[in-house]
Amino acid sequence: MHLTHRDLLVPFYDHPADRPDAWETLIAAAPRLYGVVLNPASGAGEAPDAAFAEAAARLRAAGVPVLGYADTDYGRRPHADVVRDLLRHRDWYGADGAFLDQAATDPALLAHYRRLSVAARAAGARTLVLNHGVHPDPGYAELADLLVTYEGTWATYPSVEVPQWTHGHPPDRFCHLVYAAPPGARPATRVHCAVPGEAPHPWGTLPHFLEPVR
Repeated sequence: MHLTHRDLLVPFYDHPADRPDAWETLIAAAPRLYGVVLNPASGAGEAPDAAFAEAAARLRAAGVPVLGYADTDYGRRPHADVVRDLLRHRDWYGADGAFLDQAATDPALLAHYRRLSVAARAAGARTLVLNHGVHPDPGYAELADLLVTYEGTWATYPSVEVPQWTHGHPPDRFCHLVYAAPPGARPATRVHCAVPGEAPHPWGTLPHFLEPVR
C-alpha cells in the first residue's frame, strides 16, 4: 500500500521494554512518520524512563518529530500542570513537539488553549497537535499545526460530518485517529493513523502494515 510521505501520526503507548520489536518497526518506518506521540505515564511521569529516552533519541536521529503527551482534561487541568509535563518531555526525552490530549472544543476556552500553545512553543514544540477527537470551534485552527478531529472506532467513522469551515484550511492541518480498524483501513485525512487495537488500550498497537507478528 503506497503512503504519502510522512502522513502517519502514531500514538504508541506500550513500553519499549515490553514491545521492543514494535518500537524497532516504528523507528524503521521513520520516512512515513509525521510524528510519534511519546506517553511514558499518561504524561511525562514523575521521573525519567531510560527506555523511553532511548526510543525518543532514536526517533529524533531518524528525523521523526517526538511529540510529548500532555492531558488537558478539556480545559479543566491547570495550565501549570500541563506546562510541567511539556517541560519534562523536553528535558527528559528531548521532545521537539507536543500532543495536547482531551482538548476542548468550546470557543469560550480559546484563551486558555492559546496560553497553552504559547507555552508549548516556548518549551520547544516545533510541532503542536491538539487532540479534540471531534471538530472544534474553528478558532482552534489558529493555535496548532494539526487538529485531531476524530478519535474513535472504525465502525462509527463513516458517520463523521465535516463542517464547512475546514475547507478553508490545507488538508494536512487535520488528522483522524481510528482504532478497531480492519486491515487496509485508510482514514480520509492526509495525516492519520488506523490501528487494530480496541478500547480500553487501542494505542498499544501499530497500524496493521507495521504491527509485528507476535
